[in-house]
Amino acid sequence: MDRLHTLIDSPYGPLTLVATGGVLSGLYMTEQRHRPPEETFGDRDPAPFREAISQLEAYFSGELTEFDVPLRLDGTPFQRTVWRALQQIPYGETRTYGELAEALGKPNASRAVGLANGKNPIGVIVPCHRVIGANGSLTGYGGGLDRKQRLLAFEGGSVSAAADALF
Repeated sequence: MDRLHTLIDSPYGPLTLVATGGVLSGLYMTEQRHRPPEETFGDRDPAPFREAISQLEAYFSGELTEFDVPLRLDGTPFQRTVWRALQQIPYGETRTYGELAEALGKPNASRAVGLANGKNPIGVIVPCHRVIGANGSLTGYGGGLDRKQRLLAFEGGSVSAAADALF
């Protein structure tokens, strides 16, 4: 399937958007963990990204709290289940890995939830930044803990004092 990409600026640095078959399949930050190689992004063409860019601009300006852009989430069945659960976390709220595992009916799978969360291919729109540690602390984020903290602060999500002390 054809893949295309474009770059946009954001308050959190440049973002690379990738579309597969005309549908958003990736949103990556610079120096992001699990970022695919650039050569897999296809040619640069902003055409398939108009709606995603419009919604991201509205989000970053504080006018949008829920995305509805079509997504292509490629991953294992478990990963896709976790990524769909992430999309159910309301703007400005957080969940722990354990709470997500419990909601999925797999209360002992918090580590597996964490691994799937870390492989989320569509950051920000699929809000993996809204997942925190059991004690309320910030834990890993593919885009970096500083960006996670800033995204949570932007959304008004609860972040523990310990996490705030990091920054």
